[in-house]
Amino acid sequence: MKVDPDAPVAGGTVATLLLVAALLVAACSPGDNEDGGATESSSAPESFGTLPDGRDVRRFTLTNANRLRVRAIEYGAILQSIEAPDRDGELADITLGYDTLDGYLGNSPYFGAVVGRYANRIAGGRFSIDGTLSTLATNNGANHLHGGDRGFDKVLWRGEALDLTQVTFTYRSEDGEEGYPGALDVTVTYRLTDDDELVIDYQAVAEAPTPVNLTQHTYFNLAVSGDVLGHEVHINADRYTPVDATLIPTGELATVADTPFDFRMPTAIGARIDADHMQLRHGGGYDHNFVLNTAADTGVAAPMHAAHVVEPNSGRVLDVYTSEPGIQLYTGNFLDGSQVGKGGRRYAHRSGFCLETQHFPDSPNQPAFPTTIVRPGRPYRTRTTLRFSAGQPEQRSGPR
Repeated sequence: MKVDPDAPVAGGTVATLLLVAALLVAACSPGDNEDGGATESSSAPESFGTLPDGRDVRRFTLTNANRLRVRAIEYGAILQSIEAPDRDGELADITLGYDTLDGYLGNSPYFGAVVGRYANRIAGGRFSIDGTLSTLATNNGANHLHGGDRGFDKVLWRGEALDLTQVTFTYRSEDGEEGYPGALDVTVTYRLTDDDELVIDYQAVAEAPTPVNLTQHTYFNLAVSGDVLGHEVHINADRYTPVDATLIPTGELATVADTPFDFRMPTAIGARIDADHMQLRHGGGYDHNFVLNTAADTGVAAPMHAAHVVEPNSGRVLDVYTSEPGIQLYTGNFLDGSQVGKGGRRYAHRSGFCLETQHFPDSPNQPAFPTTIVRPGRPYRTRTTLRFSAGQPEQRSGPR
């Protein structure tokens, strides 16, 4: 039967209706991504769950031209997953965390979170600014850790997708929150580039003098599973900050030479982690701040190369650049298998590592350390860039 395309029908001509139908089919058809599902061509967030008070938590997905994919949620501004290819081009999630919001609301050791108002420890949970004493929540023995009982990792941020490659999270920390003086407006932006870089920009505006030290607490495992002892690490640091038994810096800037803390040449995490060294006993492994050789004060210098990590079996590589003066290497010493994460995987001892760019721990009580005090009219700005790549097998520098 021959149909006249110009024949009138209800709602227009046959040709018009056919065109409309084709457009509708195209709009509703799934994309040809490798999962067979809809291609993520929209920056619109999806629901990730609901907080006990009924507020919705949304998840944002960032993608680049090379299939690198990053997911972030509004709770804690958490990086919920980072999918990166190995040397064969196989994508896999290289971060520790949870499939659902309930995991992050429960027993989560800061997986993927932005921590603050002050990352790391403040001795005794107290400090003075201009002669005024502030007393903070003490949630790590007698000390204050990662912003207190309800730090930035445990609050709902407001996310806004700028496009398919970047999302901004904002949060207002009120005066007196966890004991900190003055309100603080914080912005964290995640931006994924086609150079396979995840650029993290931190900004904060203070209404009163207050310490600020923000970092990203993602646990990485470039092999995806197993321990991280075979990961080979290079850190651009000649010195580190030794700590006491409660992991508070002694104030010394000690040389890494002839110690297990010398990562100036690529060395496997497991090569010396169990060496008979007092600092390793204090941390149960590596949980120490390294004094970077090339960093300037916060917000002044462009990010410089701080660390390089290679996982020999998969070929995955992580490079860290930062404008911060320090970086904390943490090797998952307190993971004990009680955390059941993505895909039902139990996160065992040393199954993840963190490279937390930062100012030094306890800086508000250490006058010789770079200052962390942010004052009105002088915004806090700092940048860290994570670069992902994959290469050929490399010579191992230590035992697995």
